[in-house]
Amino acid sequence: MTHLTRCPLNPARARRLTGSPQRLHAAVAAAFPPPPSGQATGHRVLWRLDESGHQPTLLILSPTPPDLTHLIEQAGWPRLATADAPGWETRPYAPLLDHLHTGMRLRFRLTANPTRALHRPGRRGLRTALTAPADQIQWLLDRAAPAGFTVPVDERISPAGHHVRVSATRALRFPRTTDSGARRDVHLHTATYDGLLDVTDPDVLRRTLTDGIGHGKAYGCGLLTLARFAA
Repeated sequence: MTHLTRCPLNPARARRLTGSPQRLHAAVAAAFPPPPSGQATGHRVLWRLDESGHQPTLLILSPTPPDLTHLIEQAGWPRLATADAPGWETRPYAPLLDHLHTGMRLRFRLTANPTRALHRPGRRGLRTALTAPADQIQWLLDRAAPAGFTVPVDERISPAGHHVRVSATRALRFPRTTDSGARRDVHLHTATYDGLLDVTDPDVLRRTLTDGIGHGKAYGCGLLTLARFAA
């Protein structure tokens, strides 16, 4: 079972979290108990921070419902929370997944970490961020078919001639502590895409929705969300 959770955050109290993907990652991870020893966790937890105007909203896709009590206490409206309205809303994701069919047109949003691997003879490829909008859009188009969808063409919409635009970008730098205890700086360039998609392979798209797209998933990248499209 998969669940999608929406949690509005208090912009006056959430700045410490929203300004650091590392802290927000830790807050999301704390919403779930550790799995029993030796037991698989199912698909990974995906999350994304949407910021519309001055209202940040945290989206979480997870195999089990999260408990965001700690997040509401830190960055929500804790005095307004009740048992019936704890400050977040979780819904089963199965109705959307089951509804997908070939040829269906939907709106989508995705925050991703578009990169290109620069190959070096005899060495591991160096992953480099794509920062030009045209390159970022092409990155997404290259991954659409293997992900179970296509982006319809419209030459009026974007430089690539498709129904997609990069609506926001962020260049982030934050410290990360490795398993060995060393501290390293993480550099992350993100692009938020808004557009239309046509479903070409429902089964593959279902896997994409639960597995995510691209790198940086621990830091709020990869979660593709869909909405109805009214022509």
